[in-house]
Amino acid sequence: MKKITIINGANLNLLGTRETDIYGQKSFEDYLKQLRQRFSDVVLEYKQSNIEGEIVDYIQKAKDSCGIVLNAGGYTHTSVVIRDAISSIKTPVVEVHISNIYAREDFRHTSLLSPVCKGSIIGFGLDSYFLAIKYFISCC
Repeated sequence: MKKITIINGANLNLLGTRETDIYGQKSFEDYLKQLRQRFSDVVLEYKQSNIEGEIVDYIQKAKDSCGIVLNAGGYTHTSVVIRDAISSIKTPVVEVHISNIYAREDFRHTSLLSPVCKGSIIGFGLDSYFLAIKYFISCC
């Protein structure tokens, strides 16, 4: 059975309660239940951390996945070590963002991760994850 790893970064554990005008009112755990029902023929492994080094560990340990769906949150714009972790593995990574980072503050317009990811899906709400999973299902 195919395995896809979803990794969420800092503050994404607060989905459903944090800035609901930007991120919506659904928790990621509730959305993950829907994804698992929709993609019952795939193992969806889920990890979340507010700690940069733990995210690096999750990326490095996902080598048995056919792909990684990564929403690094604010680390997208600051983390050289997460970028280096992505560069150091063979497992493809798709960067996702719930909001359109280019329609937000200027500091969010630069992703350190995009150049080392297979692609980026940005601004489709939680369905950004759905689209990334669909991509991996079609190519793995």
